Amino acid sequence: MTSNHPADMATRLTNDTTQRAHAPLAQEAAPTGYRGDRQVLLDLLSRVLATELTGMLRYRQHYFTASGLNAESAATQLGDHASQKLEHVFALAERTVQLGGQPDLNPKHIGARSHVEYVMCDTLKEMMRVNLIAERIVIEHYRRMIDFIGTDDPTTRHLLEAILETTAHHAENMESQLSGIK
Repeated sequence: MTSNHPADMATRLTNDTTQRAHAPLAQEAAPTGYRGDRQVLLDLLSRVLATELTGMLRYRQHYFTASGLNAESAATQLGDHASQKLEHVFALAERTVQLGGQPDLNPKHIGARSHVEYVMCDTLKEMMRVNLIAERIVIEHYRRMIDFIGTDDPTTRHLLEAILETTAHHAENMESQLSGIK
C-alpha cells in the first residue's frame, strides 16, 4: 500500500526524478513529457541545418569576392553574417543531438536538403540581392517551423525564434546595402 503522507510522496517524487535522470541516454534523448513529433522535427532541423550551412558558405564566398564601391563595408557585413550562420549551424546540430538525432554535415547531402541555393555572383549588387532573397526564404521556413512546433517543444521553439531574429536582421542589412548600391 502506498502512503499519501506528504513526506512519503516527496520521497517517491524525488526517487522517480532521480531514476529518470539516470536513465540511459538512448532511452531518454529528449526531456520527459516531450510532446512533439520528434522524427518530423529532426527532419525539419536537418533541412534548416543544411540551409544555414549553404548560407554560411555563400556569405563567405561573397565576403572574399566583394569588390567595387561600398565593397569594404559590405564585405565586413557579409563576413559577420557568415560567422553568425556558423553559430546557427552549431546550435541546430546540438539541438538535433539533444533530440536523439544525428546532424548530417555530409557535403554530398547538404545541397539536396537546403531551402536556398549556393549562388556565385559577379557584382556586389547581385550578391546583396541573392542574399536578401535567400534570407526571406529562410525567414518563412523558420516562421513555419515555429508555428508547427507550437508549445510542444519550448526549447527548440526558443532556439528557432532567436535564429529567426538574427536572420531578419540579416535581411534588413541586405536591404540597406542593396539600396546603397547604384
